[in-house]
Amino acid sequence: MKGRSYAEILAGALVLLVAGSFLAYAVTNSGRGGFSGPALTLSAKFDRIDGLAPGADVRVAGVKVGSVVDQRIDPQTFLAVLTMRIDASLRMPSDSSAEIASEGLLGGRFVSLVPGGSERILADGAEITITQSAISLESLLGRFIFSMTEGQPSRGEAAPAAPSLGTPAQP
Repeated sequence: MKGRSYAEILAGALVLLVAGSFLAYAVTNSGRGGFSGPALTLSAKFDRIDGLAPGADVRVAGVKVGSVVDQRIDPQTFLAVLTMRIDASLRMPSDSSAEIASEGLLGGRFVSLVPGGSERILADGAEITITQSAISLESLLGRFIFSMTEGQPSRGEAAPAAPSLGTPAQP
């Protein structure tokens, strides 16, 4: 009986060890873990940041280079202020822009940095002044549906007759 319980404990420990190693591998290779090396802290102000939360990716050309670490409201302007930490080795130009982008219709949101062409480089703690806020898919769909139904006749109302191509329209 004792031999069997030691074998079961050993097998359980082996399973936990293998599961832990898979978890460690997944975290280090998924891009969700923090990047190593020095980081640069940048901020940017947006009208709206729909669906963007701390921990969201910051990307340049689709490659993750950092993450959003904080979000708050500026009490004077009522704009959303994002604080981001990015890899300091990038040396972002001072006229770079930041935009809130989406991974797809149902995907999450991320901050996309678009490098500018300036010779000056953003310093730690600098603010990115050129920003594009998140586009609300719901409001776009609402506008589209409204524009499609606006020109439609009401029920019980006859649709206006289209002029014939062969005869000129009467004034």
